[in-house]
Amino acid sequence: MNILTGGINKVMNEYKNTNFDIIVIGCGIAGLSAAVSAQQNGSKVAILERAPREERGGNTRYTESFWRMKNEDEVSEDFEDQFAKNSGGWPDPGILEDLVRDRENQPAVLKSLGIVDPSLIATLAAEAPNALKWLKEFGVKFDFLPLYFLSQSTTRMGPIGGGLALVDALGSYADSNADDITFFYETAAKKLISDDDGNLIGVSGISKGNKKINLFAPNVVLASGGFEGNSEMLSHYVGPQAQFIRPVSRGGHYNRGEGIQMALEAGAASCGDFSSFHAQPVDPRSKDMEPVVLNYSYGLLINETGRRFTDEAPALVDSTYEAVTRIIMQQKNGIGFAVFDNKLDDIDNWNATVRTRVAPYQANTLEELASLIKIPSEEFLRTVNDFNKACPENQGDFDPLKQDGLKTHGLALQKSNWSRPLTEAPFRAWPIICSNCFTFGGIKIDERARVINTEGDVIPGLYAAGEVAGIYYRTYTGATSVMRGAVTGRLAGNDASLRRNS
Repeated sequence: MNILTGGINKVMNEYKNTNFDIIVIGCGIAGLSAAVSAQQNGSKVAILERAPREERGGNTRYTESFWRMKNEDEVSEDFEDQFAKNSGGWPDPGILEDLVRDRENQPAVLKSLGIVDPSLIATLAAEAPNALKWLKEFGVKFDFLPLYFLSQSTTRMGPIGGGLALVDALGSYADSNADDITFFYETAAKKLISDDDGNLIGVSGISKGNKKINLFAPNVVLASGGFEGNSEMLSHYVGPQAQFIRPVSRGGHYNRGEGIQMALEAGAASCGDFSSFHAQPVDPRSKDMEPVVLNYSYGLLINETGRRFTDEAPALVDSTYEAVTRIIMQQKNGIGFAVFDNKLDDIDNWNATVRTRVAPYQANTLEELASLIKIPSEEFLRTVNDFNKACPENQGDFDPLKQDGLKTHGLALQKSNWSRPLTEAPFRAWPIICSNCFTFGGIKIDERARVINTEGDVIPGLYAAGEVAGIYYRTYTGATSVMRGAVTGRLAGNDASLRRNS
């Protein structure tokens, strides 16, 4: 940690005059949950938020906020299994065998290892129903709401009104308790402040007009999101194809990774997959919120060279779209085209899978369509014709709501389901790029949302919640991000308040 004032005496004098118990960095579901929980436990809280008030809420403001739950009292049946499948590479089993010990008796190398502690996942599962019921106390209602998938591989429910309903409910409560919760809008946290003994005592930031601001408190909750809005960090961790991705919503542009960087500089252990992120297929032409295009499994995906480049339908879309979208990112200029003929209209409610309001390219011939989307006509026609010949002759088993096994035959790159020839005009195409919902890499925390350092010890007074806390590797466990933010935010706010009172 760094001392960022003109001297330790000045720091301590300013510190003595502050009345904040907890500083929360970020105002999405994680930050608001932390701040409100802390206030309910008697703490005085400062919230630093980069966005202006009318845009507060980070990614949460713009998401539908589905929770991976089968009812209000239980997470989905596959919740912990899905996290276990994506828990981080091939860790050393000789180190993992000590997970059976109590945390206090685990070796430091395990405590700081870049894997998600199973006890943290168990805590998320146990606390999610409590977080949901807590949110209902603020007037939020949850239900099984319409999805942008025609079918799904797990159970999901969400707040009526989406993430904005969560931000409005908790934000309104915070606004009505201004004596205890103070917002600092258009203010970005930059550094943690410590005293001569290394104790955390505050945060240094930048407010509007490039004015420096120092806030002081013995507890800090980092809830400022990932680094999807930071092109330098994306290039460093994701690689050169990062130039072709963008945040899925306006809120993501405010997430520039400072919370993660501050914690790493303070000696925090890292966790989560820094080279990856939650990917969604979106229309690059659209200004809409989360303009997903998720109908591609019923057609073909074609790149700028006029060729197919992946199995469009390996399984149900809700369990495979992330992997497919990352493959789109790897194509020339990071773009693909979802191509259909008129048979798309045979699928009831297919429009629910497309959230862009920009009309698709449409033509009466494949040649004309190729010209509209500016790809080589000859190669495009060869690709479609080869696909058409490879489709099964018996189309009677086509079923858009389940894996129907209608697969191609004889292609080097097969399509596993929903293979129907593209022969009926008009022909349509949507451009698709890879968008970044949130990054996976972050900070290691324990089941109380306390930040763990590289030696396996807790950093006193420092917490991480939401996207700042890394728990995902390779593939996102769908419908858990906002849930994760609410749970870890509450854990952080409650524990920081207990620490204040101890």
